[in-house]
Amino acid sequence: MGGSQAFTAGLVVAIVGFFSSFPIFLAGVEAMGATQAQASSALMAGALAMGLAGIVLALWTKTPASCAWSTPGAALLAASAADPQGFSGAVGAFAVAGALTVVAGFWKPLVRLAQSVPGPITQAMLAGVLLPICFTPIRAVAEAPAVALPILLTWFVATRIRRLFAVPAAVLVTFGLVIWHNGTLPLPDHALTAPVWVMPTLSLQGVIGLAVPLFIVTMATQNMPGVAVLRTNGFTPPPGPMFATVGAISILSAPFGAVQTNLAAITAAMCSDEHAHRDHGKRYWAAVWAGVFYCLFGIFAALVTFIAAAAPPFAMATLAGVALFGVFMTSMTGALRADETREAAVLTFIVTASGLTLFGIGGAVWGLLVGGIVHLLNMRGGK
Repeated sequence: MGGSQAFTAGLVVAIVGFFSSFPIFLAGVEAMGATQAQASSALMAGALAMGLAGIVLALWTKTPASCAWSTPGAALLAASAADPQGFSGAVGAFAVAGALTVVAGFWKPLVRLAQSVPGPITQAMLAGVLLPICFTPIRAVAEAPAVALPILLTWFVATRIRRLFAVPAAVLVTFGLVIWHNGTLPLPDHALTAPVWVMPTLSLQGVIGLAVPLFIVTMATQNMPGVAVLRTNGFTPPPGPMFATVGAISILSAPFGAVQTNLAAITAAMCSDEHAHRDHGKRYWAAVWAGVFYCLFGIFAALVTFIAAAAPPFAMATLAGVALFGVFMTSMTGALRADETREAAVLTFIVTASGLTLFGIGGAVWGLLVGGIVHLLNMRGGK
């Protein structure tokens, strides 16, 4: 019975983890200049990376260490200007972010440096990144109501029933809209995904504007909460080696276009409760099965990408927006929760959401900088 529980829990985790976030993953890499073939490769590499990372960590640590691609990181990419060197520049930034995560796994001062940015300011930056994306479904109602309204209404009704499956339900409706738009379900000539190698290129602008914010937002909103969830559920994971593992896998998957891999929080919680396995010590098998299913989804990523490309105008943008409603709500709540950081967080949010770009550096970096300076001044002034 326990084995079937783990199998079922792993399947549910993989469905929720993949189909709740693949729209924003695709939006992120496409905003960085990825072609359809590169986007398919990126989706495949991202799914394989988080699947293999979850399997390795779960079997090694005997904890339900579920892994994911960085949804906040993908949102950051979707709201950022493309690197001047094209997708290869973005791939270089992905690799640097992974390298920083590896270093953080072995060198605690880097983790402390990432943690030195107050959580509300990091959450405000993330909320500022998400805001323009979350506007899209509402704007799409005016431009394409026949497309946007079914997705929005499905998401809204499903949240009233069970929030966890709201986005997957919206995905199903979107696939239905694809069939309606094309008269049939479009299928590629080859369902299996072909890997596409992208030679990484590095630039100071890419490191500062993409890699560092990607590392900070992923560490603060994904990796650290992922460890915290496991500890809350009675597990004792080794954070350093786990960070180093997901960082190393991020480096290996980056040349195929994958956004950073990280420890997951929500799906780790799903793998950690009594529904995953009656025996607390065997719940890690749910994370193992989730990893297996992630890998299977990754193999057929070309099919997902092809269908997404055939969607009617505004469909995928609307889907990406509703997929981030919950993340935006959580980020705004976290950003404004503390009196002592509220002013700095609000300014971080405003600057980030403004879309400001100076010297080729996007609003996320300037938002963090402004918020950090205001916070330091308030601390020194005793405000």
